[in-house]
Amino acid sequence: MDIRDKLILALAAQLRAERETRQAFAGAVRGGLGREVMVAMLEDPVPAITQIDLLAADAVADSSPSHFRAA
Repeated sequence: MDIRDKLILALAAQLRAERETRQAFAGAVRGGLGREVMVAMLEDPVPAITQIDLLAADAVADSSPSHFRAA
């Protein structure tokens, strides 16, 4: 799989997670959950990436040339 494909997949996963979070929050508001629950949902988001993802991104960045060519 190409690096660009991996980036596209990662961005799609992040977008999906953000949509699910927004839907969960909307459901909480409609369902009348307490203020504390809604504040917790907003202040403690689930990370979209893992430590493994960060290490992989660092490895790619370290192996990349110092300049980028136009695609």
